[in-house]
Amino acid sequence: MDKCSFCGRERKDVELLISGVDAFICENCAEQAHVIVKEELKAQRKSEAPDFKLLKPHEIKSFLDSYVIDQDVAKKQLSVAVYNHYKRLQQEVKDDVEIEKSNIIMVGRTGTGKTLIAKSIAKMLQVPFAIVDATVLTEAGYVGEDIESLLTRLLQAADYDVEAAERGIVFIDEIDKIARKGDNPSITRDVSGEGVQQGLLKLLEGSIVNVPPQGGRKHPDQKMIAVDTKNILFICGGAFDGIEKKIAQRLNTQVVGFNASKAVENLDRENFLQYVAPQDLKAFGLIPEIIGRLPILTYLEPLNRDALLRILTEPKNAIIKQYKKLFEMDGITLKIEKEALDYIVDKAIEFKLGARGLRGICETIMTDAMFEMPATGKKTFTLTRKYAEKKLDNTNAQRLRA
Repeated sequence: MDKCSFCGRERKDVELLISGVDAFICENCAEQAHVIVKEELKAQRKSEAPDFKLLKPHEIKSFLDSYVIDQDVAKKQLSVAVYNHYKRLQQEVKDDVEIEKSNIIMVGRTGTGKTLIAKSIAKMLQVPFAIVDATVLTEAGYVGEDIESLLTRLLQAADYDVEAAERGIVFIDEIDKIARKGDNPSITRDVSGEGVQQGLLKLLEGSIVNVPPQGGRKHPDQKMIAVDTKNILFICGGAFDGIEKKIAQRLNTQVVGFNASKAVENLDRENFLQYVAPQDLKAFGLIPEIIGRLPILTYLEPLNRDALLRILTEPKNAIIKQYKKLFEMDGITLKIEKEALDYIVDKAIEFKLGARGLRGICETIMTDAMFEMPATGKKTFTLTRKYAEKKLDNTNAQRLRA
């Protein structure tokens, strides 16, 4: 009589019985064997994996240079922070000196490359990396995502390997959106502002947090996973729209106007963010406790015309290179005149959306060509300034304006 060679159950007692040369296996034993093999191979890979190569700060920055134009100050500080994070992971504690992690906060206008820097770092890292959005976070018990969902994303990136996740890096985007809504007392709770900041404190400082593996409150009976955040590096980024006024007030000057004192007449009024200080973040609405847990404060410079032009063409994943690849897949060679690129950059500056606005403008200009060209059989397409002006003028370009 046919029966499973592992558990001994007969064919009538199982749904599926797979036959071999001189043996049988049922579906339950096959599933269990798969789990055992997967865990064993995972353990072998972990034990056989060589120590990762410790990249020097200049090597990290060189990698970032191939994806991110300018922003040398931010890239240098990020490179050092990531380098030190690697060293912390390899540290052997032989005395009382224990290296503390240096969480980072980046301040920069929209479209200057905060998220791009984070994504570029993720490409080169050999530790789990997760990018999360602070705008959806609320206090526990309210509609939205719990603070612990940040670590759920990191666990997913680490394939639920807790040990690997505890050495990972989390980039929290739009950190300025959880700023305190106001100093005046209110009858309602600030559940998506100061309440979230209070909840982030334990994560940034380093503590053992119970994380729901499925995320959120959809599965209240799920088993929690304990994650120690002591060795997780947190990088925060935000536009902090309007913080220039806070900086100007601290410097006893004005963002615009002619009433500046002589003591500050040498200030660069086009880029007040370079003077950003922790007290400006406090004035904007971040609580002192969270500012203290983000000791490295860096800024991203506004993008000028030359930088925007280089962003269009130079990085490895430049927008123009992406369009050329799309046309190439249809057997079409895309040529773009210099005057057309200048026009696109001029419009991006006019709309005040930074590098992010370049993509929207290009998409508006190129849509008709991408729609029509594959069916024409033509092998080349040249984008001229006249064509770009015509396509942008014929659309509702006002929707791109800030």
